[in-house]
Amino acid sequence: MATVVAGGIGFEVTLPAFVLQALIQEGVQEGSKVELEIYYHVTERNPRPVMVAFKRRHEKRFFEQLLEVEGLGPTRAAAALVFSVSTVARAIESEDLRVLTRMPGIGSRGAQKIVATLQGKVADTALLRDEGFAVDTDLPAVTTVSRREEVVDVLMGLGYKSHEARSRVDEALKRRPDLGTDASEIMREIFRAQAASSPKPG
Repeated sequence: MATVVAGGIGFEVTLPAFVLQALIQEGVQEGSKVELEIYYHVTERNPRPVMVAFKRRHEKRFFEQLLEVEGLGPTRAAAALVFSVSTVARAIESEDLRVLTRMPGIGSRGAQKIVATLQGKVADTALLRDEGFAVDTDLPAVTTVSRREEVVDVLMGLGYKSHEARSRVDEALKRRPDLGTDASEIMREIFRAQAASSPKPG
């Protein structure tokens, strides 16, 4: 989750892990100016809007195609996108269930439904030359980014401000880089450091 300020108003948007990874690689930081393609979703049953941000129009278009898969709503689909859209599209066109089942929240049955729904429809996306975040080369880095944001969200739910939460997570990962793929261990390290720095009674 990130806050995007437009016209002086802050909007909470979801950044799929592959988008966040790409922005970090470009050097985008808090306060940077960015141009994003926003997918906007709201229903009568869920009047609070869901906004998912992408760097490019074709990424948003692929996301909309992904939502054609039965049972795959915008929140779940955004969480699943840890690989670049070209990587996912190639996996769909080649029926590579190994890649699809490595996406968070997508099991074997879900992967088969994705292929059955979209195979033959995403060939143009499969041919794109984007960042190419894929299973064998970039998964650890993408997972680290995803877990970092997960812990930041938890800390904000506990009352931390956004910049405080990010600072605590970054400090924990700097002390213990080996924690990068384990959200619960990152949380424990943050609370351990907080307890160690608290004044002792008496």
